[in-house]
Amino acid sequence: MSPRPALAAGRSERPRSTAPRARPGPDDLRRTFEAAPARTSSPDAPFADSWWGRAWVDALEALSLDGARLARGRAYADGGHVAAVTVTPGRVVAYVHGSRARPYRAELRLRTFGDTGWGALLDAVAAHPGHLSALLAKEMPHSLADTAREADVRLLPGADDLDPSCSCPDHGRPCKHVAALCYQTARLLDSDPFVLLLMRGRGERELLDDLGRRNAEHAARERPAAPAAPSVTATGALAERFLPPLPAPLPVPPHPGQPPSYPDLPGARDPLGLDHLATDAAARAHALLTTGRDPIAGLDAWQDAVRIAASRPTAGLTATTRALYRELAHATGRNTTDLARAVAAWRQGEAEGLAVLEEPWDPPAGPFDRARPALAAAGHPRFQPRRNHLTHPDGSLQLRFGHDGRWYGYESDPGADDWWPRSAPAADPVTALEALLGG
Repeated sequence: MSPRPALAAGRSERPRSTAPRARPGPDDLRRTFEAAPARTSSPDAPFADSWWGRAWVDALEALSLDGARLARGRAYADGGHVAAVTVTPGRVVAYVHGSRARPYRAELRLRTFGDTGWGALLDAVAAHPGHLSALLAKEMPHSLADTAREADVRLLPGADDLDPSCSCPDHGRPCKHVAALCYQTARLLDSDPFVLLLMRGRGERELLDDLGRRNAEHAARERPAAPAAPSVTATGALAERFLPPLPAPLPVPPHPGQPPSYPDLPGARDPLGLDHLATDAAARAHALLTTGRDPIAGLDAWQDAVRIAASRPTAGLTATTRALYRELAHATGRNTTDLARAVAAWRQGEAEGLAVLEEPWDPPAGPFDRARPALAAAGHPRFQPRRNHLTHPDGSLQLRFGHDGRWYGYESDPGADDWWPRSAPAADPVTALEALLGG
């Protein structure tokens, strides 16, 4: 039977983006990686991209005396013939599809470290904080392997570390199926050097916990001892003594300061957005210094987003303002139309104006009940009441009564029920309506 067809066309870029994904095992000492797709690459191109992945391939090739078996093993790995790979301490196992219908079980054993070897290695690594940072970034610097050698631990394998076996009848060391498994393992190592450390006997979580503890202990030993604090008797601490007066506070500047300019760097936040946030923070700080009151104290995220948007210039929406509206709307789960309507309400009456827009309520008897006769006496048609709203009969104008006792003017296309805040609020409904009509 012909070899199993390739699973899919792969890419020859850095295996970090194409390496098989690991399925979680029952604990930190077993990792299973899904079968990798086929890839297209030149037979002369290095199979691994990282230097530690190539060192693994070098160990495999030093183990074999038959270049033809290695070439067929690489072809199997390139063609996607290696099924899911399981890695445990000292072992790598996978089924490899060869020329027969039934796949062969290929296994590679690797010498693990004992407690003494691990202790020496981890102590040496903990003394170099950069090693831990590199491992967290899924990198293995050359200096880490050098540190391991200094601790008399060989992290990267040699040919004498590898012990292959396979269920096929070929007695080569290794056969083409184990060679395919070894090449596929190089792809796993390219993506995650913790796979090599698991082969040597320790799982990622255990290693990181141990390295973090040893790193902290090493830092504590290297940190100079703090000088002893001078002591004083209780009598001396409570004795009366002259204290000079505090200096006068610095004068409050008349205006908030200008924020620094932010460079436009790749991957960084929009510099104009940062400029706006810094300007807003400076204005808040200045208001707190001059009035003792934080202007946004008690606002929720939506109210604060509306406040920030309302602080932009009102004469048209520039590209920067439109970008700000999009970001604020996305961050609060609203759309830009909702935000624009809320901004108009905020400019009417800040937080109270926004509440008038979004929170209908039932006002008590009194000013609300006297509003309709007052409007009729001024020659206006009979407005229809609903909760705290009075609506013109043609459905184009509306007055809303706020908790602050003021009337807020709204306008909509007749019959559209699409109300927008329009005029400044007033203490009596007739003035508010005339402002609305005049606007």
